[in-house]
Amino acid sequence: MLQSRPAAEAATLIGHGKVQELSASVQADGAGVVIFDHDLSPTQQRNLEKAIDCKIIDRTQLILDIFASRARTREGRLQVELAQLNYLLPRLAGRGVEMSRLGGGIGTRGPGETQLETDRRRIARRIKKLEQDLESVRGGRALHRRRRFAVPLATLALAGYTNAGKSTLFNRLTRADVLADARMFATLDPTVRPVLLPSRRRVLLSDTVGFIRNLPTTLVKAFRATLEEVREATLLLHVVDASSPAAPDHTAHVFKVLAEIGAAEVPRILVMNKVDRLDLHDRDFDALRRRLLGDSGSHGETRAVAVSALRGEGLDQLAALVDELLPLDPLVRVRLRFPVEEAGAKVAMLHEFGRVLETNYSDDVCEVEAEIPESLRRRFR
Repeated sequence: MLQSRPAAEAATLIGHGKVQELSASVQADGAGVVIFDHDLSPTQQRNLEKAIDCKIIDRTQLILDIFASRARTREGRLQVELAQLNYLLPRLAGRGVEMSRLGGGIGTRGPGETQLETDRRRIARRIKKLEQDLESVRGGRALHRRRRFAVPLATLALAGYTNAGKSTLFNRLTRADVLADARMFATLDPTVRPVLLPSRRRVLLSDTVGFIRNLPTTLVKAFRATLEEVREATLLLHVVDASSPAAPDHTAHVFKVLAEIGAAEVPRILVMNKVDRLDLHDRDFDALRRRLLGDSGSHGETRAVAVSALRGEGLDQLAALVDELLPLDPLVRVRLRFPVEEAGAKVAMLHEFGRVLETNYSDDVCEVEAEIPESLRRRFR
């Protein structure tokens, strides 16, 4: 049901006549729930439930419910619960004098502390505890990121509208087995895997939560730890479902969210995915790029590549473009000497981030010949 109005009705969002029409539809169809594609204030939600005699859910609550069903890791569950409680707190409604507690002592025989106040205090305590837990999670994630930065590996982050095919592309590039499903927010918890580029450089790729238009602010705040992966990336792969009629709108919404989380300046590649679904006359990729980005503005210089993550088309061009745009870190051939007692961890690092050609041990020295990135050679020096 749609309604066009010059302004929202303060009490019920939609007009009085529309409320009666909606109530009649609910009764005729036997509906159990009405979902508004719009945020409702606590007062609007209560008034609508009273007028329609049906459970009312708004856009944010629906998204939170979907997130709650997708969260798998401890971090994801903490983030969802925090967002849900922040949403619930202003919506707690008093349940009348019968839920009040009588105070003790002289002059306190009237209603004492209400159940509403008790619930508010309990939720506030839980929110504080969740924020502390998430802060420790964020600290752990920052520590992992510092460890990654200690070995100079470039990091790539996949970002894009929900259901654009990010997880399918992630699985193709990393040979991982992340859940790829045609559902909203199928990926909620970030996953990081290594990728080997054509130049033999190793980079880290992270798969992140999908964006959506009018992303609720409670979610942006709660998922700050997850979205930091996007903001801290060396290069962003902005994945767009090129076959969607709403692709230009989705692209604009993602740019808006990137600006909100402070990632607008991160260099990016526009990955036009699902091109296998396009008709032959729509396969003018230069025109498609212009349609998605617009001819003017700050996105005019963004490089683009057309791929089909499902069929593996265009992935070689994508890898070559990533290699071209990443800060140069050429491979160099080196001969390194370590004290034997320090050799274990250092040789393991060489195996992980380079190619070991020869290893020789003497009484107190380990000598290794290897091909490694220039940045790693500087670190060993």
